[in-house]
Amino acid sequence: MTSRVTLISPAISAALREARFDDGCPLDAAGLRLARSAAGTLTAVDRAWVSPAVRCRETAEALGLDAVPVPELTGLDTGRWRGAALAEVSAKEPEAVALWLADPTSAPHGGESVREFCDRIAAWLASAARFEGRTVAVVDPEAVRAAVVRTLGAPDPAFWRIDVPPLTATEFSGRSGRWNVRLGQPLGGARPGAGRLPEPS
Repeated sequence: MTSRVTLISPAISAALREARFDDGCPLDAAGLRLARSAAGTLTAVDRAWVSPAVRCRETAEALGLDAVPVPELTGLDTGRWRGAALAEVSAKEPEAVALWLADPTSAPHGGESVREFCDRIAAWLASAARFEGRTVAVVDPEAVRAAVVRTLGAPDPAFWRIDVPPLTATEFSGRSGRWNVRLGQPLGGARPGAGRLPEPS
């Protein structure tokens, strides 16, 4: 059985523009406009799912998808850092941030480790492979990263080396354990790299 799962990253929000850990803020006007303009570019799907995050639900709605929220697709839990800017946290807790970026099993923010998160997204993707046809899910950028890391068998630190611009589609085709990956196709009028979140080094 062959499955096709497309993960769509959300349109831009204030948190992304300001390099903040997502705190549930909505899409900004420009992001909403781009998502609506891309609505007619999606091919027919057999099922649509969405992360419970506000930015993902608003993107799915703007794209015209009747998407079902899936708790397993919730973005990375960053604990007490939620809503803070990466620069701010790095200044206040430099050792904690350094540990978080170097050790995928660590969770100094009190939330979820990168490894735990990658395992959670991989488990969801394996369950999605049970469905034939075309599945679309609007998910947080870090969920796309996690899926790519696990499907390609990359080491966990590669999570930080995958760039996921807003309103791009990453397609997984095949079956669990033998996925082919097509990375980052822009939707509609979205420009690759527009509103790109600076990556930690």
